[in-house]
This record gives sequence, C-alpha cells and structure tokens, in this order.
Amino acid sequence: LGLGHWSIWIITCAVGIVLGSLIGAFHGWLIAYRGIPSFIVTLGGLMVWRGMAFIANGGKTISPVDSTFALLGGGPGGNIGATGSWIVGILACVGVVWLLINGRKQRVKHEFPLRPMWAEMTLGAIGCGAILGAVMLMNAYPLPRGILRQMNLPDDTFVSHGFAIPVLIMLTVGILMTILMTRTRFGRYVFAIGGNPEAAALAGINTRWMTMKIFALMGALTGIAAVIASARLNSATNALGTLDELYVIAAAVIGGTSLAGGVGTIYGAILGALVMQSLQSGMVLIGFDAAIQRIVVGVVLVLAVYLDNLYRARTK
Repeated sequence: LGLGHWSIWIITCAVGIVLGSLIGAFHGWLIAYRGIPSFIVTLGGLMVWRGMAFIANGGKTISPVDSTFALLGGGPGGNIGATGSWIVGILACVGVVWLLINGRKQRVKHEFPLRPMWAEMTLGAIGCGAILGAVMLMNAYPLPRGILRQMNLPDDTFVSHGFAIPVLIMLTVGILMTILMTRTRFGRYVFAIGGNPEAAALAGINTRWMTMKIFALMGALTGIAAVIASARLNSATNALGTLDELYVIAAAVIGGTSLAGGVGTIYGAILGALVMQSLQSGMVLIGFDAAIQRIVVGVVLVLAVYLDNLYRARTK
C-alpha cells in the first residue's frame, strides 16, 4: 500500500487487537489445559511480551503516528462536536426508552410483577435527563484557541468540544460487554465459573474452553486499550501502561468486582476506573509527587480488597 496510505492505521489497529486476542487465548490455554496458575501465566506474560515489544522496535519510541489514528485518543481534535454529541444523546435516550418498553414486555410475557407506569416514566425521565445533561456539559467546553486558529476562526469564537472519541469507544465497549455478560449464555457461564468452577464443571460447562475464550476476550480488550493509549500519546513506547495493572485491580474491586469471583458488573468496573483516574488526576493537580501517588494507590488497593473481604464475610 505504501507508507502514508489512509488504510494502514486501520489495518494496524485490527492486527493489534487480533494479536492481543491470540496472546490472551495462549495464556488461557496454558492456564486451562496445562494447569499453570493464572497469576504466574499473566505475570510471566507481562514480562515476556514487554521484552518482545522492546526487541521488535529496538527500544525506540515510534512517533508521530497517523493524524487520523491520533483522533482515537481524544485531545483537542478528537471529538465529535456539538451536533454529533446531540445526535448521540438523542440516540441514547431512544435506547433508554426502548429498554424500558422491552423490559416491561418481557415481564408481561413471563408473568412477572410490573412496576407502576409512573415509576417507568420516572426512570425514563431520570435516564434521559442525565444523558441530556451530560451532553450539555460536554458542549459547554470550548475548543482550544490553537484548534480555532487551525480552523481559521477568531480566537474568541465559541465552538463546542462535545464528546471525546475515547469516551464514545468506552461507552460502546461497555454496552456491548454488558449485553454479553447479562443477556447471553457466555455471560452466565462466566459468572458460574467465577463463583464455583467445580460446580460449573459438574453442571456440564466446558470450563477449559470457556477459560480460553475469556482470556482471548480480555486480550482483545487490552488491544483496544493499547490503541487508545497510543493514539492519545501520539506515540508507541515500551513504557506505555507500566504499573497500570495495579490501577486496574483497584478499579475493578472499587467497582464491586469480587476477587473471589462470581460477582461484578461492567458499569461498576467503569465507575471504579473513573474513581481511580479522578484520584490520580487530583493528586497531580494538587502537586503530589510520584512517590506519594504510588503510596496512595497502594493504600487504596489494600483497603478496597479489605472492604471486599468484609462484604463477603457479612453476606455469607
């Protein structure tokens, strides 16, 4: 195709996500079919794949990246503007109404108790109000002056920033994963294996094959995260994501995922990640140095696991 071809970044993203899925499947195979503990496999894989990435690019930082690809990371130009944000907001409101109507039809079909109509309408109003409020908030942020100058507009021109592209990717992935976990047999099997692997196997679930698929899915999601992170930094570096595994664990536990397995939600994990990122960004704004930030993250991680243990002990 030649260097600079418009499709190269698309092919690269696809290859990266597929490669992540294959690596995840390989880890799942080692865990499920060779009996190696998952902690050891993933810890060893962390070092192996970082080393292979270092060898592949000779330890160099790859920069800059394709300008279109960089938009996936957000930044001043990586947004959809006011009109696009309103379209997304209206579609989201339509989705909320459809979910309420469909949920009511399903309860009628299976003869489950129904909520009063006023409760349904209240839920719809709250959901749509929150969505439209978020749209208004995002549209209240203007584009930076540097972007306005690139657009040949006066510095005092107000152009709404709107939703950033990474936020839309996160919402899309979150919705798809929520559907996968709550509306499919795959999701039910995941919770069953997490809650009690032996009971799941006795119930007829192929736990080994499921483990491979779960790790493959995790690898694909890691590939998507790598795409966004590289696009945001406008470069690919071997230091990308270093120690992020600690933030991920803390975010999952804070979001309600039990380390004992079988309990957790997608939106809870997203909220946990939001809390952790807000904590990290807040410490940077306050002026805490890197050492203090690591201390705080470590304390939060231990505290989150301790609270998870307390919760499980009281619910038994």
